[in-house]
Formats: sequence, C-alpha cells, structure tokens
Amino acid sequence: MFENRLFIETYGCQMNFSDSEIVASILSSEGYSLVNDPHQASLILINTCSIREKAEERVWKRLRELKSLKKKNPELKIGIIGCMAERLYEELLFAGHGVDLVAGPDAYRFLPELLSNTLQGAQAANIQLSFEETYEDIEPLRLDPSGVSAFISIMRGCENFCAYCVVPLTRGKERSRHPETILNEARNLFQRGYPEITLLGQNVNSYYFKNAHLSMNFSDLLAKVAEIHPSLRVRFTTSHPKDLSDKLISTIASYPNICKSVHLAVQSGSDAILKRMNRKYTRNEFLDRVRSIRKMIPESTISTDIIAGFCGETEEDHRQTLSLMEEVGFDSAFMFRYSERPGTLAARKYPDDVPSEVKARRLQEIIDLQHWHSLRSNRQDIGKTFEVLVEGSSKRSRAMLSGRNSQNKMVVFEPKKATRGQYVRVRITGCTQATLIGEEMEDDL
Repeated sequence: MFENRLFIETYGCQMNFSDSEIVASILSSEGYSLVNDPHQASLILINTCSIREKAEERVWKRLRELKSLKKKNPELKIGIIGCMAERLYEELLFAGHGVDLVAGPDAYRFLPELLSNTLQGAQAANIQLSFEETYEDIEPLRLDPSGVSAFISIMRGCENFCAYCVVPLTRGKERSRHPETILNEARNLFQRGYPEITLLGQNVNSYYFKNAHLSMNFSDLLAKVAEIHPSLRVRFTTSHPKDLSDKLISTIASYPNICKSVHLAVQSGSDAILKRMNRKYTRNEFLDRVRSIRKMIPESTISTDIIAGFCGETEEDHRQTLSLMEEVGFDSAFMFRYSERPGTLAARKYPDDVPSEVKARRLQEIIDLQHWHSLRSNRQDIGKTFEVLVEGSSKRSRAMLSGRNSQNKMVVFEPKKATRGQYVRVRITGCTQATLIGEEMEDDL
C-alpha cells in the first residue's frame, strides 16, 4: 500500500528524541521518507524508554492499538527500538504482539539489514551493546519542525549504577564522542538557523575524550561550543551532583550564551536513602554544590528529580527530603513515586517495602511543596525583563507567543513584532506556578 514510508513515535527523554533523529537519518539514506500519520506508513518504529514502569505500559498499550493497522495493511512492519527493546526483546517478539523487529540503542546502523530480514516474513533482532558506538559520523535528521532548538548527543551509556536505574543495563558502557564532531555539528546547526542547542548525555558532566592528540572534559567542551557564536544559546542536560565541578560552574558563569539553568537530580534528602540508591554523594555534598551555584551564578535556576518511596524509606527519610527542598528552594522538579525495575541493584537487593498508598501520599506532599516553591520563584520574577527565545504560539492561545528565558522558564506574551526563532525582551507582569506572563518590549533584540 505504502512503500518506504517511516513513522517514528518517541517515548521518554530528550536522549530518545535525539536517537530518533539518528534512526531517521539512517533510514532516509536507505530511501525512507518520513510521514506524520501512522496510517500512511509502511514502517512504524516505536522508540522506547524503560526508566519507569509507566513508560513501558504505554508501549504495550500502543502495540495493542496498532493491531488494527496491521489487519488493514498486512505489509506494515512494526519495530520496537531503544531501551525497552534491549530489556524485553524476547517478550516483544512473541507473535501475539505483532512486532517484526527489535533493535537496541547501539544497533541502529543495522536497521536496514534487520528490515531486509523481515521482508520474508521473519522476525529480526539486534540488541548487542557496544563499547565504542557513538554515531558521531551520522548527521541526525532533525524532527523538530520549529527549527528553533536542536539536540546534540555528546556521549552514550552510563556507569553510575544507581540502584533504581536500568540505563547502565540498557545503554551500556559510558563513552564520549570526539569533540570536533560535536563542534562541527553545533556549527552546522547554527549556520542552518538554529539559535539554540542542548548538549545531551546520561551524565554530561562526566564527558571526557582522550586520544593521542587531544584530551577534553565537559567544561572545556562547553566553552568551545559557546565560543562558536555569541548568539548561539547553549543548554545541557543532565548533571550528576558528584561530577559538578567548580570549574564547570565557573564556565557557565563566564559565557552569557550558556543558559543559567542547572538541572541537578537529588532524588532524596536522606543520607541513608542516598547511600542505598548508590548515588555517591551525601546530603551535605549536594548542598555544597547548590551553594557553589548560588555564589558563582546567582541568577541561575536549579531544577531537580525526586523519587518518593524508595526501598526502606521511613517517615524521617521523607521529612529530610522535604527539609532539603525547603533549604534549596528548587525552581522546578520532576517528581515520581518509586517503581521497581527488573534487573537493577534495588530489585536484586532491596524489598520494595513502602506501601503504594504511602508512596502516593509522600509524592503528593513533595508535589504540593514544589508547586509552592515554583510559584514563589516565578513571583520573584515579576517586574524583571528577560531575553526570550520565541519557540512558537502558546498552547492555550494562538494569539500569544511562548518561549524560554536563559533560566529555562516558559514565558508567554502577546507579540508586537516578535516571530518564531527570534530573541526578544519581555517584561514579566504576572505568573502562574508553571509559566511567566509578560509583555514584549519595543527594544527587541
């Protein structure tokens, strides 16, 4: 019915979105064209995440929904790629799910070969992890239609082995791209009109490249990217507290075009829980990193991740998380209840012994407290003027534009002359817990 038409659905983090762009590039070179409607596709790829159980449940639900498309178009091929493919490939290939191929995060180069194997009606799989694969020679096919912000994956894998996390199991050993390939990609994006890039990695501040001729850490790389052009806005995610050095904080402070926003996942405020999580820092060490950010980049926002109800968490442990939130005053946070992931250290070693209703109550207390801090943070910005990169229309009103400031806060405003992809100055006149509301200044940039 449809030949060589590719539809990609992406679940999970920014890293997965970046991987989807790599997959799109590989398959476009094999003659596939992208479509926005799965009903028009000859190949549907679902790029999956395994960090939380809910993310995997969404994929299983989606596979059930896609069965009707298979009935209408028996030639349709469905593939599962990414972390869930790595973790559950045998279960995914069970005939009842309608999956034709699975490919792990390091096997995307083999997708053309896998697809060829499915043409005779066979299933195909490659979940081999690599010690070297970084896809640094592949130019991603940008999927963001706005052309405003782009991701650059600078490293792959993770070796932190946090007790709750499947990433080291599904993405393998940590390895860093050659810095020149990253800089070339960033220059190319800026020349093509992208005013903002985000450097991605499971733990970007442990980036380190070394060969016979060159060695470079993340703060050096970040400075090199910022020096490409003063109008190129640079973000990065995500940072592990144990690797956030004063040198890196100083680099962020030294370049106006490096965004003044640091995502620093704490997960818990209790030393006992942090140790059980294998986070490799203490509460006081985390707070020391916060103090350094506040001292060296006073205008910076700090966001975080928090897990409620990890194995063995007591009411006192929970209170320590709340007290740390009070002490830091995070500007925003991603907050979750703990869900056990098979194969992790926590699943092997610790009972998931916090009742579901207790997890739910603790999570709600964390959410309520964070909402209060987020609203307070936004109220403090009323009356200030920020440089905002316009991303497009507001989700709630086509008459309003929206974009983010350097602090990664969403700003909504009524346009005067502003257009998408342009830097404008916006004076903040109001706010909600999640959004700053303002008016465009006449002296736009």
